[in-house]
Amino acid sequence: MRKTKPKKRILLPDPKYADVLVTQFVNNLMLEGKKSIAYGIFYDAINLVGEKVKDSDKAPLEVWKKALENVTPQLEVKSRRVGGANFQVPTEVRPERKISLSMKNMIAFARKRSGRSMAEKLSAEILAAYNEEGGAFKRKEEMHRMAEANKAFAHFRF
Repeated sequence: MRKTKPKKRILLPDPKYADVLVTQFVNNLMLEGKKSIAYGIFYDAINLVGEKVKDSDKAPLEVWKKALENVTPQLEVKSRRVGGANFQVPTEVRPERKISLSMKNMIAFARKRSGRSMAEKLSAEILAAYNEEGGAFKRKEEMHRMAEANKAFAHFRF
């Protein structure tokens, strides 16, 4: 590459849980620079998750982290042009991209859900992902199926 790589921005931990992962999730959730509203939505969603799983021994933040882990893809397919033909080449996902993809998928499928508020939609998607169901989990499974189906083209990896 010609240009130098941009420096990684250091995210500050969120005020309530002191977790950088929460800040990254809120940044993805945020629309039009409204970070305080995004934090409000996230914390409300976590509270709703806490109410729904209060009988189990897990904390709501742990449920959210497990849900993120469940929707994190390990493999993806990338298009590669070889001799006039396009091949879907399965590749491993970089660690930073894994986290980013899982967060973006969870938020996207939460937005598509039906519900009154975004906090309700997000909490429903978190619980669905925690139970290994829902749109974001299906997306991950689909990505893995695509990679498995195109395993024969793995030697075109770049």
